[in-house]
Amino acid sequence: MKEQKILEIFNKTNALLKGHFKLSSGLHSGSYFQCALVLQYPKYAQLLCGELAGQFKVDKPDVVIAPAIGGIFVAHEVARAIGCRSIFTERENNVMTLRRGFTIEKSDRVLVVEDVITTGGSTLEVINVVKQTGATIVGVGAIVNRSCEGIDFGVKFNSLIELNIVTFKPEECPFCKDKVPLVKPGSRRA
Repeated sequence: MKEQKILEIFNKTNALLKGHFKLSSGLHSGSYFQCALVLQYPKYAQLLCGELAGQFKVDKPDVVIAPAIGGIFVAHEVARAIGCRSIFTERENNVMTLRRGFTIEKSDRVLVVEDVITTGGSTLEVINVVKQTGATIVGVGAIVNRSCEGIDFGVKFNSLIELNIVTFKPEECPFCKDKVPLVKPGSRRA
């Protein structure tokens, strides 16, 4: 699927927001990808996550895992398209962990997915959870990769769309200097 088509879907669903945003990483940005606004439509969820799943079917994952909240639906739809299990991690006392009785066996082949990757922080936390189980990580996938620097997860990394969208440290943010109201649309408390 071409990146232009994906951007059209984000624009059609009003999921590419403009303004002054505080990202989960703590960085600020003038653009925000609200994937939930795209994924609320089953036809787009199936299309995008099916496309992402297609990039990893050859790796034969047994489990698809994502960080809560943004990645839960992505993991579920990718796992459905592949035909395997879907689970997610959550923070407990600010530490990413498996909860709700989810388990990963040492023999499992695990695919880590996300909706949007900026710094890769949450994804790295999930990777660490998987590594603690001794399972094999077969790759990392995301719908949107908006990191300005290349991120090395140590495994295959694919995204449907890559955009170099500038982020700012709060003390260097031009939107803060211009007193543009700050919005925190993500799920992580920061």
